[in-house]
This record gives sequence, C-alpha cells and structure tokens, in this order.
Amino acid sequence: MAIISDASSLFSSKSFLIVDDFQGMRSMMREMLKAFGAKDIDMCSNGSEAIAQIGKSKYDVVLCDYNLGSGRNGQQVLEEAKFRNLIGPSTAWIMVTAEKTSEMVLGAAEYTPDDYIIKPINETTIKTRILKAMAKKEALFDIEKAAKAKNHTKALALCDEQLKNAGSNTTELLRIKTNLLLSTSHYEGAKQLFEQILAVRDVPWAKTGLAKVYFQTADYDTARSLLEEVVEEHRSYLEAYDWLAKTLEQIGELSEAQRVLVRCAELSPNSVMRQRTLGEIAQKRGDLDVAEKAFRKTLVLGEHSVLKTHHAYLGLAKICSDKNNPAEALKILSSVQKEFDSAETTLQAKVAEGMVYRKSGDLVNAKKVAQEVAATVKEIANRVPSQISVEAAELMMETGDKESASELLQMAVKNNHEDEKLISLVNGVYTKGNMQEEGKKLVEASRKEVAETNNRGISLAREGKLDDAVEMLRNAKTMLPNNTRILMNLAYVMVLHMQKNGHNNTLIREARESVDRVAKLNPSEKRLSQLVGMLEALPG
Repeated sequence: MAIISDASSLFSSKSFLIVDDFQGMRSMMREMLKAFGAKDIDMCSNGSEAIAQIGKSKYDVVLCDYNLGSGRNGQQVLEEAKFRNLIGPSTAWIMVTAEKTSEMVLGAAEYTPDDYIIKPINETTIKTRILKAMAKKEALFDIEKAAKAKNHTKALALCDEQLKNAGSNTTELLRIKTNLLLSTSHYEGAKQLFEQILAVRDVPWAKTGLAKVYFQTADYDTARSLLEEVVEEHRSYLEAYDWLAKTLEQIGELSEAQRVLVRCAELSPNSVMRQRTLGEIAQKRGDLDVAEKAFRKTLVLGEHSVLKTHHAYLGLAKICSDKNNPAEALKILSSVQKEFDSAETTLQAKVAEGMVYRKSGDLVNAKKVAQEVAATVKEIANRVPSQISVEAAELMMETGDKESASELLQMAVKNNHEDEKLISLVNGVYTKGNMQEEGKKLVEASRKEVAETNNRGISLAREGKLDDAVEMLRNAKTMLPNNTRILMNLAYVMVLHMQKNGHNNTLIREARESVDRVAKLNPSEKRLSQLVGMLEALPG
C-alpha cells in the first residue's frame, strides 16, 4: 500500500498532456491517469493544438500518439517541441503507437522520445512506464533550469553532483553533460569525458560524440575513422551516418558522402534534414536525378515540420532550371516567397529567379531581377550571408552590373578574409566577368585591410590601451558583423579589459554575443573553446 500511496502522490504532483486524434483514446488515457492519482491533465486532438499547449504550459509527461490524422504526426510534434526548446530534459515524452515498422521506430528515435508504448495499452503497462520515466526525469529539473538560463557552469556542476549517485540515470546525465560541453564549445572537456565513457564501454553515442569533437576541431581524418567504426558496428545508429556524411563533404569526398546518406535514408527515409542534405550533395556532384528525388521528398516531409526550410525549394528550382524546365523552376521560386516571410529568403529566391532567366536566355528579365537584387542587398547588407552575397554578385556580373557586383564581392571577402573556399568562389565570379586580374588585386586589398585592422586592435591591447582596442574592434564589428576573426578578437580584448578593470555587464553581454556569433558562423574555430573558458572564469 505504501508504494501505491507514493505513486498516487507522485502522479498528483505532475502535469500531463495527452495528444491523440481519437476522442475515445484520449478519454481512456485520461481516466487511467486519474485512477493513478493525476489531477492536472490536458488533452489535444492534433499536432497544432499540442504545440500551442506546450508553448503555453510546461508538462512533466507528454503521452503522444504517433498518427494524428492530417497535419503533424507525433514525430513532428516532438521534433518541433525540441527544436523550439519548448521541452527540456526534465519532460518525459512517451510515444504511443499502433505501428511497429522499423521505419517508424528509427524515424521517431532520431528525436529521442523517452519511451514507446505499443497499442493496445493497459493500466499496468502505462503506469509502470510512466513511473519509470518520471523517476528518471525528477532529478533533471534543476539542470534544465540552469541550462535555460544559460548558466552553463551551474548546469555542469549539477550534472557532476548528481553523477556521484546517479544509478540508472547515469547515461542520461552523461549525455546531458556532454551535450552541454559541446554546445558551449568546451571541446577539450567533452573529449576527455567521451574518452572516459569509452574506456568503460564502447557505446555508439559516445563514440559519435567524440567524432563531433574531432570534427569541430578540424581533425577530419580521426572523425571519419571513428564514425566509420560506429556505422559498421551499429548499423541502425543514424546520427553517425549524418556526421560521417558531413565529414566526408568537408574533405571533398562528395561521392562517398552521397553513398552514406543514401544508405542511411534507406534505413530511415523520413528525415527532412537528411533528405535535404542528400539533395544538396547530389546537386554539387551533378547527379540531378538523385538530387531532384531527394528535394521533392524533402518538400513532402517538411510540409508540416518545423524543419521546413526554403533550401529544398531553391535546390529543386535550380535542378528544374538545369533540366531545361524554367517554367517549373519559376513556379517553385514563386511559392518560396509565399511560404517563407524573410528578407534573406526573398533575396535568395530572387537571385535564383534571375539565374533561371539568364540560363533560359531571357536577358531582359534577368537584368530586371538583378536590379531588384542589387536594391535589396543595399537595404539588408549586414544581414546577407556571404554565400548569398557571392551568388547575388554572380547574377549582377552576368547581367552587366560589374561595379555593384565587385562591391558585393569585396564585402564578402572582408567578412571572410581567411576563408580560402569563399575566396576561390569570389575569384571565380571575377573570372566569369572577365575581371580576373583586377579581381585578384581587389581581393588581396580587401584581405589586407581587414588584417591590418585586426592587428591594430591587438597591438593597442598589448600596449595596455584596452579602451581604444575595444572601440576599434567594436567599430570593425559594426562594419563586418560576420568576420569571425574580428568577433573573436573583440571578445578576447573585452575579456582582457574585465580581467584588468573588473566586471562590466555591457562588455560581458557583447563578448558573449560575439562568441555565440562565431559558434554559429564557424563552430570549428580553434580558439572558441579557450575563449568560452576565459569568459566563464571571469569573477562576478
């Protein structure tokens, strides 16, 4: 009786959400939960309602059916809830399903629900499984709270404290800790922890995590070797395939990367991101049929997914253009601008539209679109990703506006003066515009200008003129918000300033913003982990 009483008390203290498209199933599960002692129970009949509810209220347990009728399925609800940080480690997500196919199980497993319950369900099974899930999650609430507050030092300390007596929760705590270390660019700490885990037991998630560390620190050969071991020894561990393909792409082995993704897609074909990546790699290789099939699959899978993005639409439009079907390409690009409401996406779609006209020989419309692109670029100059800038410049160059194209290319170089791949793309655009020699000189001048600015800022810091150094690099960041070297040096000089003059909320905020920006632009930046550590070591 004591155990039943404790269980009843535990259920009464938790909040539950039931997601199922059948009224009878929702009612049955609600009555079961009430019989266990639960009082706080909400119900939803579809994915959209579920996301709205999870966005408004925090739930301790979510019981979600896999098939939810039209719209999002249970996998996509979980995917969106995690992607938008609507749920964290302390929420127990239990997938309820009548399906038993390997495709469904592997697909849902990519978004790591805490358990599956196969229909038909009974009171004993559901109660036992919920109690087990809640017991694991109980200890994670404070860690989740600290992580959401971006107090990573406290979150890591809480992980260490609980790992001393973790018992059955050890694996989940280790995964949370390693994810925290990776997400905050503490690569050396993550490496040491993964190696400790692997010294005890060869588990695929830890070996894949170690490979991520080597990838982020640009040791691609070691990352590849580890990931190849994982996919050979654990053939259903899908994350390893994705990272192996990413590693192979990074070192230029596109054919092998495509083979790996095809193999993975055969195991689990319903991943939006995997199909999109397969399409992009196949497109780079000129394998238009595979690329087209993957992009079309991406559009279907992404229709109700939070991972729906414009990239697959643009990729498919380019494929159609390359296959001499400009009418469908233009139709797809028109839908992009209706589906995605952002200036950057509109710009990319416009660039692609101009290229479709150019390729089909419609120079009048190509030039008209190029003029629209030039006007848009001026409006949102600092928000345009460098890759898009180069594509826009290529359109301008090919339609005769060499001056605007050259200005855009020089800005791209200044934001990426150490990125040899992008420099090569820029030189290629100049070559297409019959400006090869002039372009080389402009590229070198742009690179030199940024290098000198960086060097002056660091020299001022070394001379002890920290206020002047901060001001110079801050101005440089305003002009070149995507230059990782400037962002890193600005954060570093701000740390030096606070080490000498004490805590400063403004400098802390700006330094963290710069570091976060670098992590987004170039997560493999070698000094990132060291700089993060210096920031967190500051007193106050």
